[in-house]
Amino acid sequence: MCRRIVRFCARLGYTARIAVAGTAGAAHALARCTAKPVTLCASGSEAQAIASMPVAALRIDDKALRTAQRMGIATVGDLIAMPRGPLARRFGQMLLTRLDQALGRAGEPIDPLIPEEPLEAHLRLLEPIATADAIEQVLRDLLAMLTRTLEGQGVGARMLTLTCTRVDGEEQGLTIGTARATRDPAHLHRLLAMKIEAVEPGFGIEAMRLTAGRCEPLQPQPVAHDLGGEGPVPDLGQLVDRLVMRLGQRALYRSTFVESDVPERSVRKIAPLEEGAGWPAEWPRPVRLLSPPERIDKVMAELPDQPPIRFAWRGEMHVVRRADGPERIHGEWWKHGKEADSVRDYFQVEDEGGARFWLFRRGDGVDPRTGDHSWWLHGAFG
Repeated sequence: MCRRIVRFCARLGYTARIAVAGTAGAAHALARCTAKPVTLCASGSEAQAIASMPVAALRIDDKALRTAQRMGIATVGDLIAMPRGPLARRFGQMLLTRLDQALGRAGEPIDPLIPEEPLEAHLRLLEPIATADAIEQVLRDLLAMLTRTLEGQGVGARMLTLTCTRVDGEEQGLTIGTARATRDPAHLHRLLAMKIEAVEPGFGIEAMRLTAGRCEPLQPQPVAHDLGGEGPVPDLGQLVDRLVMRLGQRALYRSTFVESDVPERSVRKIAPLEEGAGWPAEWPRPVRLLSPPERIDKVMAELPDQPPIRFAWRGEMHVVRRADGPERIHGEWWKHGKEADSVRDYFQVEDEGGARFWLFRRGDGVDPRTGDHSWWLHGAFG
């Protein structure tokens, strides 16, 4: 399980270390002072496992740590070997408490993170129902009940799950998500109603439950008025929710800027309503980049710094009339070792028909270590 958690964190871009020990103090020290991603310490072996670690691993304050440094105490093993009486007089009781907790001599209560019970509304029906109209009516009643609960808690729902229990005991669930927290019953009903056809009632549904699996504090909403002379800012949240229900989560997104010298790494997708970073204005970029860049052939250009005079792309020859560049971009050697010497020279070119392209040549035109001097089309303007 620990190895799976470490791999999951790695996929998210995080470096994690996990330690399992018989005491919280020993696990805390092992997780922070060892290089292994996963460390397992058998119960009763805490003293041997943390003996070589620095004194700071015991979670002591800065004053006690400075005192230990002045006395030449470098490791936890040095503390274990010393008499307890002088330690208490010089460092106070806190150091001994932390040492005993790490070694299992003293208890250390853990305040667990207990998940909150999700807010839900539940109805058990007098008679089984099997039609879409009946299911929709019960859904309206559940939404009214859940909305009052959400309003009392001061939160809005980000994820709702409708669970239908059939007379044969089988449960069927429908889940929807929203772009932002809401407790508008009409909007939530429209989203859930789009999925009612997926319910298979069988011989009838005898109970239905609506659960708010994820809730967030409800953000203030603009109020329509004429005092300021301007109308309220339109709320796109409901439109985004309906489009996602029809097109899918991956079909709707915005783009934001990422600090990177390599163009294809300088853009990433974000949620439709998430605020993106500002776009730099130093160098113009195409509205849309080709992913991946497409190779062009039959290129005629003077090395090392001149733009192409003509090139062929997708079987069509283009004669260049105007060009600007080069803009030199180096590889990100701190991310990929193979890019230590790589170079790209970018050109903005315009052909006879007025089409504008963004081309680059791999390499600086002189040293073959910087690239193979092949030409690629990375995007188009307009």
